[in-house]
Amino acid sequence: MHAAEKVRDAGYTHFDVHTPFPVHGMDKAMGLKDSRLGWIVATMAILGFSAAVGLITWANVISYPFVVGGKPPLSIPAYAPVCFELTVLFSAFGAVFGMLGLNKLPQHNHPIFESDRFRAVTDDKFFVSVECADPKYDESGTRALLESTKPNHIEIVEDNEP
Repeated sequence: MHAAEKVRDAGYTHFDVHTPFPVHGMDKAMGLKDSRLGWIVATMAILGFSAAVGLITWANVISYPFVVGGKPPLSIPAYAPVCFELTVLFSAFGAVFGMLGLNKLPQHNHPIFESDRFRAVTDDKFFVSVECADPKYDESGTRALLESTKPNHIEIVEDNEP
């Protein structure tokens, strides 16, 4: 956690922390903002509800204005099932595709997976990885920063992909 705080305080933004179990407070230590996924899901829910109301209104009032069983064309109880279902459907699509987009998935491979030491992350090791795409990245400066956190090992992982 202290290493993540040091990297964050140094101004790095493209870094990640890998742990074998969830560490409470790590989001704050990394300086991560709240996820935008909730807003995406809420927007999609409103869009789904609006699409349902629009579809039912178009079908019952504009395109096929038949009076069935004495009910008026704008019968609110008839809207409930379709509005609920489309709200849930659009919300689910928003959650899945929003999560994939925000996490930049699918990313089939990451260079850090090539490190033999990284295999221990699911067992008992903790890792801080700094991307070279970070604007503050400088190999010697980043190495010095990471060495100041007193790590057991520092490794530079090269991306061999073209």
